[in-house]
Amino acid sequence: MRHGNGYRKLNRTPSHRKAMFSNMTASLLLHEQIKTTLPKAKELRRFVDRMISLGKKGTLHDRRRAFAFLRDEAVVAKSVSYTHLTLPTICSV
Repeated sequence: MRHGNGYRKLNRTPSHRKAMFSNMTASLLLHEQIKTTLPKAKELRRFVDRMISLGKKGTLHDRRRAFAFLRDEAVVAKSVSYTHLTLPTICSV
């Protein structure tokens, strides 16, 4: 019995998975639309929702947490500048 079910591993190492989702999240917040596969898109929602929540709060600590994950000041500034962000579009191939 699988308790909690965890997350999708997508046949990648933990460091590759973290870098991939960080890059995909930054691209999605910057361009507001990306193309990817359905399993990646479903897993990406977790990260994007977290970054949007940090952007809505907009405190200094939340900006630093977002920058630690995204590593792109322009994307962090864009996500914080909007207090009423809507979810960007993820197109699955």
